[in-house]
Amino acid sequence: MAATLYKRVLLKISGEALMAEREFGLDPDTVNRLAAEIKAVHQLGVEVCLVIGGGNIFRGVAGAAQGMQRASADYMGMLATVINALAMQNALEQIGVQTRVQSAIPMATVCEPYIRRRAQRHMEKGRVVIFAAGTGNPFFTTDTAAALRASEMGCEALLKGTKVDGVYSADPKTNAKATRYQRLTHLDVLSQDLKVMDAAAIALARENNIPIIVFSIHQPGAFAQVLAGKGTYTIIAD
Repeated sequence: MAATLYKRVLLKISGEALMAEREFGLDPDTVNRLAAEIKAVHQLGVEVCLVIGGGNIFRGVAGAAQGMQRASADYMGMLATVINALAMQNALEQIGVQTRVQSAIPMATVCEPYIRRRAQRHMEKGRVVIFAAGTGNPFFTTDTAAALRASEMGCEALLKGTKVDGVYSADPKTNAKATRYQRLTHLDVLSQDLKVMDAAAIALARENNIPIIVFSIHQPGAFAQVLAGKGTYTIIAD
């Protein structure tokens, strides 16, 4: 068993990460690749839980911008995260990783309701747990849900898999002079208004002393490398 920096982590993935080059929906090859990345970390003896966004299917903020009531749009976005969670559960179980989906909005026909102590027990038994439906409340993002669940599960780190390999001073795709930060504090992110996660998520992680590690989910093997202290990433910690 390889040495890892953390023994229990939460991985946050955006819904967009599941659609590859598609305009919307799920790309099966991408879902399967991400499942294999999670399995590789799970086999290192790390207890893993996940939060997956729903932006590849429906984004509440976008719906509200088009005239929908924000609360209704957010609930639709939460349901989209359940679809993504079930897809990831299927991919993980097809490669032999026992997985449970727990939804903050009860829907017992397709998954378990969110129960903190049951989720902790699943992780102790070596199962991957996917938390769906955000916090169960409108006006909160899945970033905030990730920070909340990481706090409740006693995770030692929150890893955010993104399109880029860390936090930059500006968008590296549009600004050639953008520099990547090796390390930041939670307060740095808040005071500089760096668009890593929303402010509520950063504040919650800071309050519970949970480091946030930002890395590229599209780089093969990056999830396991980061947990071994290797690869390229930005760590946000006080």
